[in-house]
Amino acid sequence: MSVQRSIVPLTIAAVSGMVLWIAASFISGKKEAWDASVYWTVAYPVAIVLSGVLGLLYPKGAWRWPLALFVFQFVGMVVRSGELGNLWPLGLLLFVVLSVPGMLVAKGATWLRARLAGGAGGGGPDDGD
Repeated sequence: MSVQRSIVPLTIAAVSGMVLWIAASFISGKKEAWDASVYWTVAYPVAIVLSGVLGLLYPKGAWRWPLALFVFQFVGMVVRSGELGNLWPLGLLLFVVLSVPGMLVAKGATWLRARLAGGAGGGGPDDGD
């Protein structure tokens, strides 16, 4: 996938990640969205579903979209709090860990896309890591 074609899913993932984090934070009144149940019951599941949709629509290197989505939740956290904080490396690592289920769903969506397109091998020409 060319860099230009990667811009669309990357932008969707980045904006979605920030919006999900900031919205969950404002809705809950918590400084950090993951301290609120709305993050775990609404925002996180939406992020995982969105990871699958992006994987289905943009299968080449689909693991990148959930990673970007969750890294930009970290950016949203920094923007919302107005500070980076001294535990930022741990927070960023946690967002990377939280992105793993999204990566698996995105990869599953690429497999599904290949199956629906008739690819018996499970991988299509756009499928790649």
